[in-house]
Amino acid sequence: MPVLATRLTGPSTPSTTGHEPVTSHLAAEFLTVPAVTVGRCVADVRACAEHLGIEATPEVVERVAREHLLALVNSAPPPRGPR
Repeated sequence: MPVLATRLTGPSTPSTTGHEPVTSHLAAEFLTVPAVTVGRCVADVRACAEHLGIEATPEVVERVAREHLLALVNSAPPPRGPR
């Protein structure tokens, strides 16, 4: 079975993905999520789309990455209150 990547050679930066406006926009929208996590999400969505043969336009990448980030934020456990 082919492997897409066997190791990470360095952090994925927006300038190498070509989607820096998407990353910036989503980082401003999801302030509770670390910017590096947002950037990684955008890069992963782009790579996944390209792997599936889907054109990874900024609009498509932003839409799918937003859904992933919403799931991440909404899956966080509620804060513990006094008992």
